[in-house]
Amino acid sequence: MNLLILTYALYLLISFGLTAWVARTLHRSGRPFLVASFHGNETLADSVNHLLVVGFYLLNFGFISLTLKVGLAPRDGAAVFEILGGKVGAVLLILGLLHFVNLAIFHRLNRRVPPPVPAFATN
Repeated sequence: MNLLILTYALYLLISFGLTAWVARTLHRSGRPFLVASFHGNETLADSVNHLLVVGFYLLNFGFISLTLKVGLAPRDGAAVFEILGGKVGAVLLILGLLHFVNLAIFHRLNRRVPPPVPAFATN
C-alpha cells in the first residue's frame, strides 16, 4: 500500500475516533453542568448540549479535513509516524482548546442567567 494513502487513512481514523470519543464524553459529563447552569431547566440544557456537540463535530471534522494534506509523501514507516504525530497532536490541541472555550462560555452563561422565581414566592 502507498505510504501516503496509509498516512491519510490512519490520520482520519485516529482523528475522527478521538473527536467522537471526546464529544461523547463532553455530552455525557457536561449535562449536569448545563442543567445547573440553566437552573434545572433540563429541556433547555439538553437542547444546548446537543447543539454544542453538533458544533463541536463540525469544527473538528472541518479542521481535520483542512489539515489532511501532507506536504511531502512519507518515504518510510518512521516518516508516517512522524507525520501522524504532528497532525494528531494538532487535533488534540484543538480539541483541548475547544473544551476550555466551552467551559468559559458556560461560566459566563451561569453568571448571566438569573435563577427562576418560584411560583409560590410572595413579597
